[in-house]
Amino acid sequence: MQRRHLLQTSALGALLGATWQQAWALSLGDLSSADASSGLKAALSQGAQAAVALLGRNDGFLGNPKVRIGLPGYLEDAAKVMKSLGQGKRIDELVVSINRAAEAAVPMGRDLLVGAVQSMTVTDAKNILTGGDTSVTTFFADKTRAPLGQRFLPVVNEATEKVGLTQKYNAFAGKAASFGLLKPEEANLAQYVTGKTLDGLYFMIGEEERRIRQNPAGAGSAIVRKVFGTLR
Repeated sequence: MQRRHLLQTSALGALLGATWQQAWALSLGDLSSADASSGLKAALSQGAQAAVALLGRNDGFLGNPKVRIGLPGYLEDAAKVMKSLGQGKRIDELVVSINRAAEAAVPMGRDLLVGAVQSMTVTDAKNILTGGDTSVTTFFADKTRAPLGQRFLPVVNEATEKVGLTQKYNAFAGKAASFGLLKPEEANLAQYVTGKTLDGLYFMIGEEERRIRQNPAGAGSAIVRKVFGTLR
């Protein structure tokens, strides 16, 4: 019985593998592997640099509702109460400062993002081209989230401390986290903002990649148009 199960499992695995390889080949159509790799790298580099340019400027985060960083859950509710008690100016200063911190940090990640693209493996390329709308976000997050977080954190910490509310935030948020009202990573202002900065960066890279997929003809690179035009 066990032998039969192993044989069935092996056969199923082989079938799934063959099906996946066929889908990969069909997705590339007449493209060579070199063209597919070059086109994908060009598209990802283009998307990453476009995202950095959009976010790493004044109001890149603050003026974009899709990535604007607000206070985490419970603190957002508490902020509404504080505003009703005449503390609105301080809250607004904090929100502006954390978004400005994100805008200052993002440009420092350009080289790491481009480096991740250049070191992309064949497996990475297959996962992206045959994956869904989040495949690009997943690729960049897996490859760069940890090193970018280390690079962004000191910049964010310096920027948020300028507003003079970091210690008060950490003390208040720490108590909220101890009662289960906030996630542990939200209890430290610099760490929270760094995490949201990375989320916003990967989101905008994904947005750019979706734009290229939907309109390959609008892409600036000929090889990008060739690859994503074939995949449509």
